[in-house]
Amino acid sequence: MTHFAGRAGKVLFLSVLTAMLLVVTALAADIATGAGCTTGSSLRLRAEPSTSASVVTTLDKSVAVAILDDSVDGWYKIAYNGSTGYVSADYLNVDQDNVFTTYGRVNSDGVNVRSDASTDSSVLATIEEDAIVTVNGLVDGWYDVTCEYGTEGYIRSDFLDLTESSSSNSDIAATAKQYLGTGYVYGGASPRGFDCSGFTMYVYSQHGYSLPHSATSQWQSGLGTRVYSISELQPGDLVFFNDPSRNAGKACSHAGIYTGDGQFIHSSSSRIGGVIVSSLTSGYYNTYFVGGIHV
Repeated sequence: MTHFAGRAGKVLFLSVLTAMLLVVTALAADIATGAGCTTGSSLRLRAEPSTSASVVTTLDKSVAVAILDDSVDGWYKIAYNGSTGYVSADYLNVDQDNVFTTYGRVNSDGVNVRSDASTDSSVLATIEEDAIVTVNGLVDGWYDVTCEYGTEGYIRSDFLDLTESSSSNSDIAATAKQYLGTGYVYGGASPRGFDCSGFTMYVYSQHGYSLPHSATSQWQSGLGTRVYSISELQPGDLVFFNDPSRNAGKACSHAGIYTGDGQFIHSSSSRIGGVIVSSLTSGYYNTYFVGGIHV
């Protein structure tokens, strides 16, 4: 009897330990445990669960977000559009049935779409990084998705960033090119005329992103993933520049959008002025390249 109780105790201990390891693994991998919808405009996503913590980015009203952790009273740890942080529970409605509709962007290369919410299930398709899918809900840490050509299946939630936009980065670059030749206007942020950050802000707004009107603020916005090598840039990425001898104290003084093949599009205040395409592989912009942001 004592031997049996000892064995039972060991089994119980191992079961609890396994459950704890699964929870730790899920948290480490940013597996979604639920979904929610924001209820406030310009909702601050903070680095820590405190109103005094730094702001990672701001969220619009009525967007679906992944809930990663709800263990801190009054706060939810969430992920949205490639950013992770905390929002006040006062401004988030938790989805009780985990059935909702939004978009998701694949954040890794060669991600499998499976027939069920499990790594043991069959692979229906494999999709590349930056692909956009429709998200229909959440099942045990997996998103129920519909892919571009109609394939329906499941993607593990840490491989997908929820977003409002149905556009990929290449679509952003294509939108930017539509404004080639538009004149430079200091403080401008419309097709009537752009300054550099007004141009990037306007183009990105056409794809569901909210950016501040300042090159430095955009660089520090917390949006997406920073890239420091020109060779790692992808079409549609934001790119930033600064000449510290002319702009001491600024993180960035100029912004644009990478279009591929070592070129970027931007609104320049130079002699030729306006929205133009310039090279990143040599000259001024190569010398003073700060970095890029991949969303």
